[in-house]
Amino acid sequence: MVLFAGAVVVLATWVNATSVQAVGDHSKGRSSTPSPTPSALKHFGPTAFAGEGSWHAAGRPVDGTRAIYETTLVPPGGTQVAGVAWMDMRLLSARLYSGSKSPGKGPYRFTAPVQPTYARTLVAAFNGGFVMNVAKGGYYTEGRVVDPLRTGAASFVIYADGSVNVGAWGSHVSMTSRVVSVRQNLVPLVADGHLTAAAASANWHAWGSTCGVYSCAKSVPGIEHQWRSGVGITSKGALIYVTGPALSPYQLAQLLVRARVVRGMELDINSSWPDFSTYDPPVANGLASSSNGSKLIASTVQGPWTFFESTWPRDFITMSARSQG
Repeated sequence: MVLFAGAVVVLATWVNATSVQAVGDHSKGRSSTPSPTPSALKHFGPTAFAGEGSWHAAGRPVDGTRAIYETTLVPPGGTQVAGVAWMDMRLLSARLYSGSKSPGKGPYRFTAPVQPTYARTLVAAFNGGFVMNVAKGGYYTEGRVVDPLRTGAASFVIYADGSVNVGAWGSHVSMTSRVVSVRQNLVPLVADGHLTAAAASANWHAWGSTCGVYSCAKSVPGIEHQWRSGVGITSKGALIYVTGPALSPYQLAQLLVRARVVRGMELDINSSWPDFSTYDPPVANGLASSSNGSKLIASTVQGPWTFFESTWPRDFITMSARSQG
């Protein structure tokens, strides 16, 4: 079922009082024991680069436990490392922030910059998807359909308790009273733990218009191996984020699968947009800021400061510490 703008009234009845309250307070829901730390990832090449596939903790602890682990992998056929982040969704709570320009049709309660109230529990943040006129999907947040949700579109879904899921809309994920945000972008890269036919296709142009080698001017031909990012869910409920500077859609999908993703999707592409940053203030409950933030990989153009800029144009997702009390 495709949900059109006229369905806002119907959707509003699904977002009950509990869900509406949870939009601002869902970091206090769903206490749970931490997930086991992830095991090392096998490298693609005959030998491993230094640290490749070995995880290290990142971001502030949640009740004394690290909720995010990071590593690097060189994709098959590639020469440059991509960053991989593993997020324990038993300890973290997600929220969708709308940008100053995308998706448009605001205002929104949650938009850049991240306010001090939420910076106090912020552990990480990462980029969303394409601008909506090329995303080939929809956007739902704060109780309304901003752009119509499309059946079959790859969807990042956030629930009232801060948990998440990723999958094709209408099959793996769908609208319920628990859904508070849906961010769609193209079609799935990974399904059932394998590359989709679209991901394996030679038609890389279907995965977005890329910049050229030295310029993003429309007159410059785009290249297949460009900055790309993606996100996916594992069978155990952990969230995986991947980004790298010279990735084809096929390589991005392979990285997601290697990181044990069962359902995954592409997020934003080209050098100006991918960004995964973690925050580790020096004191408990300290404010996250650019001064205590770290990039997943050093070569990203954006960084920890991005989500604290009021003019940041694109939507993004935050990961906050979930109260375990």
